[in-house]
Amino acid sequence: MSEFCLVTGGAGFIGCALSKGLSERFNRVVVVDKMHPQIHSSSERPADLYEQVEFIHADIKDDGVLEDIFKDQLPNVVIHLAAETGTGQSLTEATRHGSENVVGTTRLLDALAAAEHVPHQILLASSRAVYGEGLWKRHSDGALIDPGQRTREQLASHQWDHEGATHVPFAVESTSPRPTSIYGATKLAQEHLLEAWALAFGADVTILRLQNVYGPGQSLINSYTGIVSLFAQMAKRGESIPLYEDGAMLRDFVFIEDVASAFLAAIDERPKQVSRYDVGLGDAAPLSRVADFMVQRYGAPAHHVNAKYRFGDVRHASCRIDDTIKGLPWSPKWSLEQGLSSLCDWIDARVS
Repeated sequence: MSEFCLVTGGAGFIGCALSKGLSERFNRVVVVDKMHPQIHSSSERPADLYEQVEFIHADIKDDGVLEDIFKDQLPNVVIHLAAETGTGQSLTEATRHGSENVVGTTRLLDALAAAEHVPHQILLASSRAVYGEGLWKRHSDGALIDPGQRTREQLASHQWDHEGATHVPFAVESTSPRPTSIYGATKLAQEHLLEAWALAFGADVTILRLQNVYGPGQSLINSYTGIVSLFAQMAKRGESIPLYEDGAMLRDFVFIEDVASAFLAAIDERPKQVSRYDVGLGDAAPLSRVADFMVQRYGAPAHHVNAKYRFGDVRHASCRIDDTIKGLPWSPKWSLEQGLSSLCDWIDARVS
């Protein structure tokens, strides 16, 4: 029996980056993607999707889509990428995010159950958004505290940080999930759904909690994701980049090739039962550092701090990756500056 890998939402940024590596590991790779216009400029097969991958333009939530695929062949491995990803957008379009992320996952599991099939492994692209604000260390005594979501009053008064404390990088083993957005809550729901199903049916589930993914191939038309590409395009047009809050928000920017290699390493290693890993560079950078890079690259005006804010955003987001490096044959290879240069080269070749 030939090895078959199904990728939901696989025509997007991560799926395309994965496609060649998957084709080298499986006899057959099928991508199912509904090609949402917020991300894709057309419904045609993406040029970056590896040529040997089969592409199906369809919504996995629609009746019969997965069932028809499973009549032909049952997948040994499923990579679940299909999801809505807008943090701020999710607060005003909660039903859309719940439908795509939660119902999309349950439709996948129902189709597998109806086919009486348990894949060897299911991989989920989860998110650092499941953590929310995470843990902070109190300055006075070094105690770890869980401050929870910043209130409307805090943000309105420009109290960006949790007073008297410093952010602690996220880690699967020590940071309890506490989402601050609908998006984060639906990603955590995906994790719980897959875990419950896997433990009941005996599947191995690998969950990768991704930090801020960026790089060549990222959608240039989706304003709700990809702050790095947004900064690059603004600077390229000669605009001053606006920074929210005080511009000191920390993010862990991880290059797309490092993310793709993490998925492939998880397939090669195939951790048993339900395993979770943080995937990032392991080095947080303030947004101002990314903005300054773009200013220098394009000779744009200096960035400016506008003190605006978004409900649902966390103050800082970074992670420890030492446990991931121990658990998988993987480590990030791209520094932030190397990755930013690669992204800008790619944008320059496509945007006049």
